Formats: sequence, C-alpha cells, structure tokens
Amino acid sequence: MSIIEVKAPGLLTTVQDLGREGFGPMGVSPSGAADPTALRVGNRLVGNPSNAAALEMTLLGGTFAFPNGAIIALTGSDFGASLDGATIPMWTSIEVSAGQTVHTGATRSGARCYLCVSGGIETKPFLGSRSTHLLSGLGGYEGRALRKGDVPKIGLSSGPFLKSTVSAQALHHLRQRKVLRVTPGPQSAWFPDAAHAIFYGSAYQVSEESNRMGLRLDGPRLDDPCLGEKPLPGGAVSEMITEGVSLGAVQITAAGLPIILFVEQQTTGGYPKIANVISADISSLGQLRPRDEIRFERVDWETARTALLEQEALLASDDLM
Repeated sequence: MSIIEVKAPGLLTTVQDLGREGFGPMGVSPSGAADPTALRVGNRLVGNPSNAAALEMTLLGGTFAFPNGAIIALTGSDFGASLDGATIPMWTSIEVSAGQTVHTGATRSGARCYLCVSGGIETKPFLGSRSTHLLSGLGGYEGRALRKGDVPKIGLSSGPFLKSTVSAQALHHLRQRKVLRVTPGPQSAWFPDAAHAIFYGSAYQVSEESNRMGLRLDGPRLDDPCLGEKPLPGGAVSEMITEGVSLGAVQITAAGLPIILFVEQQTTGGYPKIANVISADISSLGQLRPRDEIRFERVDWETARTALLEQEALLASDDLM
C-alpha cells in the first residue's frame, strides 16, 4: 500500500470525507469536508467515489512526499501548489512520480484546499466515516490534525492516469459566494421587522474566533428585549427550550450577533435561529476566512431546492470536465 509522508503539516490539515450522518441523537455531528463540493470534484478528477477521504488544508498548506508516486488533484482554494518546485495547476489531475514532493503554501483566495489522491486516504472508519472530528478527537488520522512525520496510507488506485481538468464554465458556476442565500429559520417570526431589516441589510465580518464548529460574525447587533424568549398570550414569556440544530443554522446569541453552525456544530442549541444557509451555499461557508465580509439574502424554499438540484446536476454531468 502506498503512503504519504508528511514533511510539514501546515496550519490545520486533517483527513476528511463527506462526513457521518444520522448520529445527532448520540451527540455526534457529521464533521466532514468544510467545502464538500471541492472534495467531490477532486475525487472525480482522480477517479474516486465522491465520498473518498482526502486531506483538507486550512489557510496554510503543508509539504507531502510520495515515495511510491500517486495520482492527485488539488481543489478548493489556491494554495500556490508546486511539484518538486514546479508550479502545478488547480482543478486538474496530476501524475506524481515516485519520490516527488508536493508543496503548498499560504492561501491566495479562500480558506481551504483539498489534496485528493487516487485510491483515497485509508484510515480506520469511525461510525462509517473517515472524517476527523476534532472536537471529540475521533475518526481521521488518530482523531487529530496531521503532524510532521505522519504517514497516512493511500488506498488502491482505481485505474491508470487520465488527464482531466474542470471546465472554466463549471468553475464559474461553483465559485464562492459572499452573499449567502438563506431560508427562514424556525424562530424567524420571533424577530421584529426591525431586526430582519438589520440582518438582511447589513454586512457582517467573519470573526477570528470562527472554527469548524461555527462561524462567529461581527457586525450590527439585533438588540431586542425578548431575544431568546417566546412571547405568550397575555404578555408572559417563556424561555426557549433547547432543540436540535442543523448545518448552516444562523443562531442569534444573547449578545445579538449571528453564529452560523458548521460541520462540527453542537447537535442541540438554545438560541433562536433567524435563518438557515441553503444547502447549495454550504461550500461557500467552508471557504470563508477570518475578516471576510458577507451578507445574507432571503430566498424561498423553491429557490433553495432549484439551486441544489442545479448544483447536483452540474457535479454529475459531463460538462464538469
């Protein structure tokens, strides 16, 4: 079995696939790739199933040697990758010869870059997934980010090298959005019109405190004396009961600021949710960096469904390459 030798791990490099679904009642969130679209495209470029595990690099990439060679593809954000010192393109399958080294540096665009390898990264599955769940220290490579000297294994390649490149038109459709489309959250009606006007009319900045659990936003506060409480007939109020939460839910904290729940979110929460990022825009969340500026656009359920269907159709079509 082939391996990857980690010469330098980068800032935060983990093994990720598309995550583990269905374990919320056990308190385990899905985890998985922060930009699942980039992972799926990378796997298609190297002939893997869409759920094969890859290396997810965050903000600063690493250096990886391939003593037995490999077929790779780099997708997501541009981390200025090179092969033995020669620049290599993004969104393209590349044949790495035995003994060659791939180096990636600081991001030039978004937050995350994916190193996909034909055969996938082979680690012991946890609850049906190879994704690293950093909060619990489970899955992936020993439940943690990669370190210098680690040697992740590569599975058997699915076939010979075939040169493939994602089309410019497809990349345009899959580009990162800074205006995130959202549908109303379960407690959207609790917020007065003034709060909605602020939320949808303002720009927010991604906080330095953001991580894979959630993206904390700085900006105008949605101040309201009943925030977090449900008005009842007669003027009485009742505190919100903790309930299950979903990926992309936009909670409003007691301080009046939004938090977008992300891939390692807690599975329950007690803050009211004003909105939820639509499925088609989840990948854009995964590419947000600290200090990036975003806005929210409210869309209806049919628009959200259509956007997802169009995205899925593109990912499965021959027009992708």
